[in-house]
Amino acid sequence: MSLLLSPLDALAGRLGLSPESELLALAVTHSSYAAEHNCESNERLEFLGDAVVDLAIADFIVREYPELNEGASSILRSRVVNEDSLAQAATRLGLASFLRIGRGVVKEKGLERPSMLADAFEAVVAALYLERGYEPARSFVQTILADDVANASSASDTLDPKTRLRQWAEAAGLGVPVYDVASSGPSHDMMFEATVSIGAALRASGRGRSKKRAETQAAEAAWKGRIDA
Repeated sequence: MSLLLSPLDALAGRLGLSPESELLALAVTHSSYAAEHNCESNERLEFLGDAVVDLAIADFIVREYPELNEGASSILRSRVVNEDSLAQAATRLGLASFLRIGRGVVKEKGLERPSMLADAFEAVVAALYLERGYEPARSFVQTILADDVANASSASDTLDPKTRLRQWAEAAGLGVPVYDVASSGPSHDMMFEATVSIGAALRASGRGRSKKRAETQAAEAAWKGRIDA
């Protein structure tokens, strides 16, 4: 007996797929249902969807948070592409009402498991990717998870000093920090000094062996000495 509680029309419409899509039907077929009905499960789609979601969020972070370094970007991505976050995305989509699961899982209230919901989300993304291509899949993932990325990016240990300072300044209505960098010394041993100002107020300065390092030091100094708006 199928546990497909409502037709796939609404979900298919949101994805731009046909309600008769075989891939979409497969995406909502859990292994417990497949074992009882001798059919294929969504596990292979989940495997593919995991990679598509990971790439889409990495792409989003690189485009929308250009000041994040590799380490901070990896932390941010891991805080969004994980079981809990994807399960919440699945819940927002109402995927639980579409899932086909086995009788044993029904008795165990398996639809409440974050792992099952996260896997289903990835499988649905894979179905979209295979039927319509990467761009629609990327757009869908980024739209669904944009707020999750924004929320995760607000954690102070995720952001590099320049991004953290910029977000604070913008939130306080002070505008975007402006950096002015000067260099000194011979080309083989050059030193950079950066000053950062926000609005009309000179906030701080920093020094380093590279322009980026000097700006980072200035941003860190400004952050530590900031005046709460």
